[in-house]
Order: sequence, then C-alpha cells, then structure tokens
Amino acid sequence: MFELPTIWAGLLALAIFIYVILDGFDLGIGLVFPFLETDKCRDVAMNSVAPVWDGNETWLVLGGGGLLAAFPLAYAIVLPALYAPFIVMILALVFRGVAFEYRWRDKAHEKTWDRSFFFGSLLATFSQGIVLGAFVQGIDVEGRAYAGGWWDWFTPFSLMCGVALTAGYALLGTTWLVMKTEGILRDRAYAIAKPMAIATLAFMGIVSLWTPFLSPEIAERWFTFPQLLFVLPVPTLVFILAVVLGWGIIKRKDNVPFLATIGIFLLCFAGLGIGISPYIVPRAVTIAEAAAPDKSLMFMLVGALILLPMILAYTAYAYWVFRGKVDPEAGYH
Repeated sequence: MFELPTIWAGLLALAIFIYVILDGFDLGIGLVFPFLETDKCRDVAMNSVAPVWDGNETWLVLGGGGLLAAFPLAYAIVLPALYAPFIVMILALVFRGVAFEYRWRDKAHEKTWDRSFFFGSLLATFSQGIVLGAFVQGIDVEGRAYAGGWWDWFTPFSLMCGVALTAGYALLGTTWLVMKTEGILRDRAYAIAKPMAIATLAFMGIVSLWTPFLSPEIAERWFTFPQLLFVLPVPTLVFILAVVLGWGIIKRKDNVPFLATIGIFLLCFAGLGIGISPYIVPRAVTIAEAAAPDKSLMFMLVGALILLPMILAYTAYAYWVFRGKVDPEAGYH
C-alpha cells in the first residue's frame, strides 16, 4: 500500500508533467513565432491555442500550491534556492499573456507584440530549464534550510538544461502546428520540426550523459546492477520513439510527431524520477522527511480526489470541443 507522502509526490509529478506538455506546446509556438513566414500563418498559429492556453497554467499553480501544502519543507528549501529563475519565469509568463491579448487588439503595434510574445516565451522556457537543471544538480542544504548563495543556480549544467528545454518546447510547438493546421503553415511547421527534433534529441543526449557526473549517487544508480535494469528501458524506448518521430515527420503523418514527442517527454520525466527518488530535494531531503503531517495530507487528498477529476474533465472537454484542424478563416475574439 502506498503511503500518503508517496501518493502526494505522484500527484505533484502528474500535475507538473501535464503542465510541461500543455504549456510546453503553446510556449513552443511562441518560440517558433519569428520563423512563421506570414502574418496569416502567425494568426492561425495563435488561433490553434487560443481556446485552451489560459487553462494550461492551472497545472503550474496546482504544482506550486501542492508543493507548499504537501511538502512545506521542500518548498521552503527550493524556493529560496531558485528565486531568480522563478521570478523571471513568472514575469515572462505574464508578459507573454499580455502580448497574446494585445496583439489582437492593438494592430498598430502588432509587430511589437509579436516580438514580445516570442521573448516572453523564450524567457519563460529558458527559466524553466534552468530551474530543472539547478534542481537536478542538487541544492545545498544544512539542517532544514537552504545554505547556498544567490547565484548557485547559475551553472553550465543548468544553462544546458535551459537550451535543451527550449529545443524541446519548440519541437512540441511545431508538432502541435503540424497536427492542427493545413496548407502553408503546416508545411512550414514540418520544415521547422526536422531541425528541432535533431536538436532536442542531441541536447537530451548531452544532458543525460552529463547527469551521472553530477553525483556519485546518480552514477551508481544509473550504471550498477540491479538498478541498471530500471534505467535501461528508458533510453531504449526513447530511441524507438525517436525513430517513430522521424518517420512521422518524413512521411507527414500529422498526428504521429506530436504524440511521439509527448512520449519522449514522458520518458525523460520517468528517467528524472528514477534518478532522484526517494528524494524530493535531490540528495538532501526525502519525500517522507519533507511531507506534511498525515492528517493534513489525508484532508487535502479528499479535496484533490474531488477536484482533480473535475479539472481533468473540463480540460479534456475543451480539447475535445476544439479538436481537429484549425479553420484558417476563424478568428480570436
């Protein structure tokens, strides 16, 4: 039987993964925005996410709020360690949202808002990658508090993770456009998807090879028997999905590249979980040590079991209603 802290760790992991996928593809559209050839293409690209993009940040709020409520010690350590990239990420998401709305209502400055949409997406994505990299490489903890400095998050590894996530989100965005659009925009998305797929897989390989050198504990978990049996399926499946992704792009199977990219992200997420468990702050604080009292976790779990299905249901319904290809003549209002 799973213990309450483990259940809550799973719920938070689910919320973060859903956020990465849902907000990943609409941030990805912002990242490739300058490479779309015409204003009409950019209009259709925005229309492809306009009905759903507002709800994607729900999962980010759920992840952050859930961490505070379920694992207050981890929240108290991680937030001070990563204040700077978190603040940049949040401000960039706000700025990007403003650009999204004003682009349609301030046509006199449309190009300015287009550039703002791109830079907001870039800063938000790169900051998320830095947060991931800084988290994986470890946070300096003494007792029950963060013991590092203001710039500890700024390392070559965290910057590489920022670049890798930027390529990954751009791939998600272009494969989403492949799935949702037709004509010139679809052709352009296919053309961008090819180098983005190569870049994503290359940077993913670099990060994966770099990660074991961050800590002897990670290296032992990844390269010794029997732990190796749990790790080995991840790169194997990534290779298979990479082949499927390439086949889908070359053969122009519109739905395949996006689904294959989601699968690759899921495997990366699984690899991260294998690498850091049972810690919630890598190599410093375990899930059990950081958890709130069981009574609090149980009380919140009742609410989560009611609200999570509702959130999943209305999210799924929104995507179902707006399924299929985007009408190029449709507009955002």
